[in-house]
Formats: sequence, structure tokens, C-alpha cells
Amino acid sequence: MTGGGDSSSGWQSTEAGVLWEPAASQAALAEPDSDLPLRGCFVTGTDTEVGKTAVSAGLLHALGCHGLRVAGYKPVAAGAVWCSAASGPGGHWHNEDVEALHAASNIELTRSEVCPCLLEEACAPHLAARLEGGRIEPRVLIDGARRLMPRCDALVVEGVGGFCVPLVEAEEGSDAEDWGADDLACALDLPVILVVGVRLGCINHSLLTAQAITARGLRLAGWIANRVDPDMTHAQDNIDTLTRALQGRHGAPLLGVVDYLVPVTAARVADQLDLDALLKALGLGD
Repeated sequence: MTGGGDSSSGWQSTEAGVLWEPAASQAALAEPDSDLPLRGCFVTGTDTEVGKTAVSAGLLHALGCHGLRVAGYKPVAAGAVWCSAASGPGGHWHNEDVEALHAASNIELTRSEVCPCLLEEACAPHLAARLEGGRIEPRVLIDGARRLMPRCDALVVEGVGGFCVPLVEAEEGSDAEDWGADDLACALDLPVILVVGVRLGCINHSLLTAQAITARGLRLAGWIANRVDPDMTHAQDNIDTLTRALQGRHGAPLLGVVDYLVPVTAARVADQLDLDALLKALGLGD
């Protein structure tokens, strides 16, 4: 991986191949409190490109407007572009998901606190790390969340890809095991919100994902329908079917239906969420 630039403006590359931000605050370097329970939610999706980031930013905006201190957290992001400074030397690494969560958080955060593991290659994280000569470290991802929790009332953690995306592949002959986004969700033990991209095939994808979430002992707190295909026929019928199935099988209520939006903003997404149902689902009510 290549990298570099002004140490105050963004991530730089390490020998391990993972980008990091030298300007991280002292809070980011503090020992994490492993006894403090995490509050908030883990946002996963039925697939990649279903709107997890837009929904996560909307959740942050909605909870922030309710008066909560909120922090967005994207443990792993794959796909970074080097942006040179407008004038003079330097620049920073840019990832759209990280920028969206950073902007929607209402406490002061560095980008490396929002995302401790930023990979340059836009592909599955374990492959990106391998291509860049590095390895994703689970403990870094878990500790990053625990360092943020004392500073906020709710943490919105956005997963990567779908629920079972691998993050670490065990080396052949090693006693270690594979470790993925589902293992990260279990380690954080937050209630899960499922983002459903409403398009052909979403019913099967949703029910399989919900089954995988509950099979790991996690609570599916609710789901959000995101109208990613404005031309989909029978979209409302699909949403109605999933509303009955996810509530009946998993006790997971529908927390909002997000229309196809151009442009997408955190405020516009937040307007389409059921805040009362969200607060109840996450145990964040007054």
C-alpha cells in the first residue's frame, strides 16, 4: 500500500499495510474499558450496496436530534483514495463511508477513531489486507469501539458488506480460526439493525440474514427497508411480507422505510425513521 502526507490531515500507511491517522487523540490511545457495556447498535445489511452507510448516518442524526451524544464507527473500510492538498504538500486518504459517519457524529472524533482499519483496495476486506501485505487485527477493531463508548450515549457501528463477510482468514496449518463480521458483531454484543435493500431477491436475503444473526445469539432489534431500486415492481408487497415475517419469526419491528433519495443526506434519511420505535428497540428511551 502506498500512503503518506500531512500527519495532521489523514491516514498514513504502515509497514503492516493498514492506513492509520497519526493525529489520533489521547482518548484513542487510552486503554479500553472492557467492563463498560456498549450501547447503541450494530448495522448490517442483506448485501453490499444496500445503503448501510446512509442508514447509519441517518440513525446518528436521528439519535443526535433526540439529545444523545452519538458516535459513528466503521471498524473496517475497504476502498480509499489519496486526495492531495489543495495547495502545498500533504493530503489525506478519503473513504466516503468514513466521511459520512464522521460528519453525522456529534462528538469530536478523528477519522481513525471512526475507522481504525482503512484499506486502500476496494474489495473484500480480507483480500484487500492480503493484497496490501497486512492483516486485520480483531483486537484493534474491538478496542476501538470500547474506547469510544465512554464519550457517547450511543454508538452506531456499521458493518462491512453482509453479515458474514470474512475479515481474517486463518493461515493453512495454523490453529487459528477464521474471523468475520459476524464474529465482530458477537464480540461487541450490540443489538443488530438489519438494512434491507428493497430489490428483487430481498425477501430470501433478509430471512437468511436474520436467521444468521439470531443463530449467533444476537438480538435483531429491528430492520429498515431501503428503496434502492426506484423501479422495482411490487416493492410494498415485499416490504409487507418482510414486516410480517421478521416480526413473527424474530420479534424485529420495521423501524422505517427510506425512499429512493437523490441526494441522500443523513437528515433526509432520519426523517423517514420511526424514532420512538428506534429508541424502544435499542433501549435508549427516557
